[in-house]
Amino acid sequence: MMELLSYAAFFLTTALVFALITLGLNLQWGLTGLFNVGVAGFVAVGAYVSAILTTPDDAARIGGFALPLPLGWLAAMLAAGLVAAIVGVATLRLKSDYLAITTFGVAVVVQLVALNAQGLTGGPFGIGFIPRPFATLAETPLIFNLANLAVVALVTLLVYLALEHLAKSPWGRVLKALREDERAAISLGKSARFYRVQAFALGGAVMGLAGAVQAHFIGFIAPENYLPTLTFQVWTMLIVGGSGSNRGAVLGSILVWAIWVGSGTFVAAFVPTDQQARAAALQIVAIGVMLCLILLLRPSGLLRARVPREG
Repeated sequence: MMELLSYAAFFLTTALVFALITLGLNLQWGLTGLFNVGVAGFVAVGAYVSAILTTPDDAARIGGFALPLPLGWLAAMLAAGLVAAIVGVATLRLKSDYLAITTFGVAVVVQLVALNAQGLTGGPFGIGFIPRPFATLAETPLIFNLANLAVVALVTLLVYLALEHLAKSPWGRVLKALREDERAAISLGKSARFYRVQAFALGGAVMGLAGAVQAHFIGFIAPENYLPTLTFQVWTMLIVGGSGSNRGAVLGSILVWAIWVGSGTFVAAFVPTDQQARAAALQIVAIGVMLCLILLLRPSGLLRARVPREG
């Protein structure tokens, strides 16, 4: 029973980290209509910045400043937000398909830098000894996982409430207006590029925070953690939950992660060991089938974005 509770806490912690990433994507796509397929790149920037700043000194690479975790997380948000703002200024004049190609290219560049800049990122060996919250409780897995769950849940709740407030604010209404009818919004004196860069940067900052939280939760990061599969997972989570809905982003993250983990468990339990590497593709198949069913039965996702009524 204790092991089951411990695993449930671990599962929910991982799902909520994905929920953080999906909330950032929902701000960019669901609220603003910006097609970002470089999610993994912004998550990686946050993870590496926080890891470099908070890990102990390491003669093999630059960094190791041993700063407190909150400073590492704040720096991760600022760095990822800055990268997103630069990408936004340079590319948001492009149409959605060209923007998608550009953001995907950015993610590939970030992953290649992480893989080859060994003196900064540890290269293919990654960065270890990342400080974990409540590390002194690691000998008691249940308490350790529950404590980590509490921290990640609190961060996710604060981000959720902040994004809900922003979505209902005049700033959020301008973003929705630009998404629905850009010409009408511009005719009212709103700068489409200015607001979109802000939304893209803020969404990138949330993704960077998620990357930092994940890095400190796991305690180790490497370039293979930030492959395009991560972007595919997060987009699926948003589409399943409901694009434009923050509640849907959280629900979709938990549901899709449950299917991903469940299919992996099924493969491990019922597929012969020598065939498991090949059968791992069933995870992608399971997610793809679920995505097709959602698009057929509920094209707007499980939780549609609420549209306020006039008057």
